[in-house]
Amino acid sequence: MSALFTVLYEWPRAVAGYFTWLPPLVARIVVGWIFLWSGWGKFMVMPQMIENFRGWGIPYPEILTPFVSSVEFLGGILLLVGLLTRISAVPLMIVMVVATISAKGADIDSLEALLGFEEAAYFSMFLWLAVAGPGPVSIDHFVQPKGRRDRTVVPLGG
Repeated sequence: MSALFTVLYEWPRAVAGYFTWLPPLVARIVVGWIFLWSGWGKFMVMPQMIENFRGWGIPYPEILTPFVSSVEFLGGILLLVGLLTRISAVPLMIVMVVATISAKGADIDSLEALLGFEEAAYFSMFLWLAVAGPGPVSIDHFVQPKGRRDRTVVPLGG
Protein backbone atom coordinates (compact mmCIF):
# COMPACT_ATOMS: atom_id res chain seq x y z
CA MET A 1 0.00 0.00 0.00
CA SER A 2 2.89 2.33 0.77
CA ALA A 3 4.29 1.94 -2.75
CA LEU A 4 0.88 2.70 -4.25
CA PHE A 5 0.56 5.81 -2.06
CA THR A 6 4.02 6.95 -3.16
CA VAL A 7 3.23 6.47 -6.84
CA LEU A 8 -0.22 8.10 -6.68
CA TYR A 9 0.46 10.96 -4.27
CA GLU A 10 4.07 11.59 -3.37
CA TRP A 11 5.64 11.22 -6.81
CA PRO A 12 3.20 13.61 -8.56
CA ARG A 13 3.63 16.12 -5.70
CA ALA A 14 7.40 15.92 -6.01
CA VAL A 15 7.34 16.38 -9.78
CA ALA A 16 4.82 19.25 -9.56
CA GLY A 17 7.08 20.96 -7.01
CA TYR A 18 9.55 21.70 -9.80
CA PHE A 19 6.88 23.56 -11.77
CA THR A 20 5.27 25.82 -9.14
CA TRP A 21 6.56 28.82 -11.07
CA LEU A 22 4.52 27.91 -14.18
CA PRO A 23 0.81 28.27 -13.24
CA PRO A 24 0.99 31.89 -12.01
CA LEU A 25 3.06 32.83 -15.05
CA VAL A 26 0.56 31.24 -17.46
CA ALA A 27 -2.42 32.77 -15.63
CA ARG A 28 -0.82 36.23 -15.70
CA ILE A 29 0.03 35.96 -19.40
CA VAL A 30 -3.44 34.73 -20.37
CA VAL A 31 -5.52 37.25 -18.44
CA GLY A 32 -2.97 40.03 -18.88
CA TRP A 33 -3.03 39.64 -22.66
CA ILE A 34 -6.83 39.36 -22.81
CA PHE A 35 -7.42 42.45 -20.67
CA LEU A 36 -4.71 44.55 -22.26
CA TRP A 37 -6.47 44.10 -25.60
CA SER A 38 -9.96 44.33 -24.11
CA GLY A 39 -9.13 47.72 -22.61
CA TRP A 40 -7.44 48.87 -25.81
CA GLY A 41 -10.43 47.75 -27.86
CA LYS A 42 -12.78 49.77 -25.68
CA PHE A 43 -10.60 52.85 -26.20
CA MET A 44 -10.82 52.39 -29.97
CA VAL A 45 -14.64 52.39 -29.98
CA MET A 46 -15.24 54.63 -26.99
CA PRO A 47 -18.50 56.26 -28.20
CA GLN A 48 -20.06 52.83 -28.84
CA MET A 49 -18.82 51.52 -25.47
CA ILE A 50 -20.33 54.52 -23.71
CA GLU A 51 -23.66 53.67 -25.33
CA ASN A 52 -23.26 50.02 -24.32
CA PHE A 53 -22.56 51.04 -20.71
CA ARG A 54 -25.59 53.33 -20.81
CA GLY A 55 -27.75 50.46 -22.15
CA TRP A 56 -26.52 48.14 -19.39
CA GLY A 57 -27.63 50.70 -16.80
CA ILE A 58 -24.15 51.59 -15.58
CA PRO A 59 -24.25 55.08 -14.04
CA TYR A 60 -22.08 57.89 -15.38
CA PRO A 61 -21.06 56.02 -18.55
CA GLU A 62 -19.04 58.98 -19.86
CA ILE A 63 -16.79 58.68 -16.81
CA LEU A 64 -16.88 54.95 -16.07
CA THR A 65 -16.27 53.71 -19.63
CA PRO A 66 -12.83 55.35 -19.96
CA PHE A 67 -12.10 54.37 -16.34
CA VAL A 68 -12.91 50.69 -16.94
CA SER A 69 -10.98 50.75 -20.22
CA SER A 70 -7.96 52.12 -18.35
CA VAL A 71 -8.28 49.55 -15.56
CA GLU A 72 -8.38 46.74 -18.11
CA PHE A 73 -5.54 48.10 -20.26
CA LEU A 74 -3.17 49.05 -17.45
CA GLY A 75 -4.13 46.03 -15.34
CA GLY A 76 -3.39 43.79 -18.31
CA ILE A 77 0.05 45.31 -18.79
CA LEU A 78 0.88 45.05 -15.09
CA LEU A 79 -0.22 41.41 -14.98
CA LEU A 80 1.80 40.55 -18.07
CA VAL A 81 5.03 41.74 -16.48
CA GLY A 82 4.09 40.71 -12.96
CA LEU A 83 4.25 44.17 -11.41
CA LEU A 84 1.85 45.09 -8.59
CA THR A 85 0.04 41.86 -9.37
CA ARG A 86 -2.01 41.58 -6.19
CA ILE A 87 -3.09 45.21 -6.39
CA SER A 88 -3.90 45.00 -10.13
CA ALA A 89 -6.04 41.90 -9.68
CA VAL A 90 -8.50 43.54 -7.27
CA PRO A 91 -9.95 46.24 -9.57
CA LEU A 92 -10.13 43.67 -12.35
CA MET A 93 -12.16 41.41 -10.03
CA ILE A 94 -14.53 44.33 -9.40
CA VAL A 95 -14.83 44.96 -13.15
CA MET A 96 -15.79 41.29 -13.61
CA VAL A 97 -18.48 41.48 -10.91
CA VAL A 98 -19.97 44.66 -12.38
CA ALA A 99 -19.76 43.27 -15.92
CA THR A 100 -21.53 40.08 -14.87
CA ILE A 101 -24.29 41.88 -12.99
CA SER A 102 -24.88 44.66 -15.51
CA ALA A 103 -24.41 42.92 -18.85
CA LYS A 104 -25.50 39.39 -17.99
CA GLY A 105 -27.56 39.73 -14.82
CA ALA A 106 -30.82 38.96 -16.61
CA ASP A 107 -29.37 35.67 -17.86
CA ILE A 108 -28.43 34.41 -14.39
CA ASP A 109 -31.08 31.89 -13.46
CA SER A 110 -28.87 29.30 -11.78
CA LEU A 111 -25.41 28.72 -10.37
CA GLU A 112 -24.63 26.77 -13.53
CA ALA A 113 -25.46 29.80 -15.68
CA LEU A 114 -23.38 32.13 -13.49
CA LEU A 115 -20.35 29.85 -13.48
CA GLY A 116 -20.67 29.34 -17.23
CA PHE A 117 -19.84 32.96 -17.95
CA GLU A 118 -16.23 33.68 -18.89
CA GLU A 119 -16.31 36.52 -16.36
CA ALA A 120 -16.55 33.91 -13.58
CA ALA A 121 -13.40 32.21 -14.85
CA TYR A 122 -11.58 35.54 -15.08
CA PHE A 123 -12.76 36.48 -11.59
CA SER A 124 -11.40 33.17 -10.29
CA MET A 125 -8.01 33.77 -11.89
CA PHE A 126 -7.82 37.31 -10.54
CA LEU A 127 -8.78 36.07 -7.07
CA TRP A 128 -6.10 33.39 -7.22
CA LEU A 129 -3.45 35.89 -8.36
CA ALA A 130 -4.50 38.36 -5.65
CA VAL A 131 -4.11 35.71 -2.96
CA ALA A 132 -1.29 33.48 -4.26
CA GLY A 133 0.74 36.24 -5.89
CA PRO A 134 2.54 36.52 -9.21
CA GLY A 135 5.02 33.67 -8.76
CA PRO A 136 8.79 33.79 -9.03
CA VAL A 137 8.86 34.73 -12.72
CA SER A 138 7.70 38.31 -12.16
CA ILE A 139 9.00 41.77 -11.44
CA ASP A 140 7.18 41.65 -8.09
CA HIS A 141 9.30 38.68 -7.03
CA PHE A 142 12.56 40.48 -7.76
CA VAL A 143 11.70 43.83 -6.18
CA GLN A 144 10.72 42.27 -2.85
CA PRO A 145 13.43 41.85 -0.24
CA LYS A 146 14.75 38.27 -0.33
CA GLY A 147 13.32 37.29 3.06
CA ARG A 148 9.82 38.53 2.13
CA ARG A 149 9.43 36.76 -1.22
CA ASP A 150 6.52 34.38 -1.68
CA ARG A 151 7.29 30.80 -0.80
CA THR A 152 6.84 28.04 -3.34
CA VAL A 153 6.26 24.35 -2.79
CA VAL A 154 9.51 22.47 -2.30
CA PRO A 155 9.80 19.04 -3.94
CA LEU A 156 10.41 15.97 -1.76
CA GLY A 157 13.98 15.83 -0.60
CA GLY A 158 14.52 19.47 -1.47
